[in-house]
Amino acid sequence: MKIRYCCILAAALVWTGCGGAERKEAVTFCKVLTQKQADFAATNALEKDLLGSTRSWCESIVAAGSGHGKDLSGNADSAKELAQSASLVSTQLGQLRQSLYDQPLRKENVEVIRAGLLSQIQKRQAMLQDVRAALQGAAANFLEFEQSRAYTGDTYPGGIDKLNSMLSGYTGPADLLGKAIADLKATYKIQDADLGAGGPTT
Repeated sequence: MKIRYCCILAAALVWTGCGGAERKEAVTFCKVLTQKQADFAATNALEKDLLGSTRSWCESIVAAGSGHGKDLSGNADSAKELAQSASLVSTQLGQLRQSLYDQPLRKENVEVIRAGLLSQIQKRQAMLQDVRAALQGAAANFLEFEQSRAYTGDTYPGGIDKLNSMLSGYTGPADLLGKAIADLKATYKIQDADLGAGGPTT
């Protein structure tokens, strides 16, 4: 009887100590992610709209060329606007990434989930920055075409082909927060009741 009691006590101590502390941290982090889901979904929608519009715009230029006169200046303006939007979405992702990075996590398994999430967000930022740079280059090229007497109208900036290649297989951003929340819930047996009011508001 004493042996059985000692085993139960030891298990309880492990859970309330190391294991219990880790689950508590996981619940806290899960609350943070849940609170940020709405803003992240809005950023996802902006990214999908932006990159979908950029792909369609590139395809139209590849099909019809850069145009002449006002067409060139119009394409330059469109490229600039799309580049600004790419920078905005990247900034929003960066703010989310920083806020998650600032969470005071100490437990290795919870930190692994966060690290994977941060890595995926950073990859999306890198792609958006590449899109922005290609668009800015294309905008400058359109204006150069407009000033060039040698331009015949049957070509387009090389950055357009780069954008087409980057976005050809784009289907939309993944729900990274939803995946991380699901992983935390599965790993630590977190129920919706655990994520009630009273969690962090950062």
